Amino acid sequence: MDTKTRSLLNSVAALPAGHPVTLADLRALGVSDDLAGYYARAGWLTRLAQGLYARPGPLDLYASLKALQRRTAGCHVGGRTALSWHGLEHFVRTQSALSLFGWASAPLPGWFTQAFAATYRRKRLFVESAEAQLAVRAFANAASGPLVSDPERAVLEMLSEVGPRQSLSEARAIMEGAYSLREDVLHGLLAQCTSVKTVRLCLWLSTDLGLPFAQALSSADLPATGSGTWVSKLPEGWLVLK
Repeated sequence: MDTKTRSLLNSVAALPAGHPVTLADLRALGVSDDLAGYYARAGWLTRLAQGLYARPGPLDLYASLKALQRRTAGCHVGGRTALSWHGLEHFVRTQSALSLFGWASAPLPGWFTQAFAATYRRKRLFVESAEAQLAVRAFANAASGPLVSDPERAVLEMLSEVGPRQSLSEARAIMEGAYSLREDVLHGLLAQCTSVKTVRLCLWLSTDLGLPFAQALSSADLPATGSGTWVSKLPEGWLVLK
């Protein structure tokens, strides 16, 4: 084995196991596309999908989410999972499946779902762009963290699922412990929210539970509050929001 070949192999061997890398990442190490294919056939790399590889080993969740988010417009961890990561859902049943939201209509790729239980919703809940989503940032503000909804956005994403995917009783239990939500962030999101149901549920539960920001939100001028009565049939019965 010549010096160059050994150097390239050492570069590949130094990659963290289970961290997806693209062909562009490998090219930056000096590994050509053909050589990446050879390394995969030889067992030094695992081919996850077209143009995506990893060193053999269990896939790392955060690194896999970051790889998925680079390939899926607007993809981020949201709803119940984001609330759990922020410590706001510890008193409700554990939800094992990751709650992911995004703009793309394609299903999650097999390489990801084979490693992690996850649900994906194509949802545009706010007036925003996929490149500049409101209240979405790297988890714990770490460069290595995947994109995750702030607690305020996660609550609204969870409320938008009330119905066949999310029970009202659990949504209420989660909201009951949401005293730490930031009023200004929540107001800004509600002002850009396009779902009448989500806005009204947030206002109703905030008021009914006596949350500290309820009065300020109820008196705010929010475009999506709508007029008339909003009615929906839930598994728990009829939901009527005036």
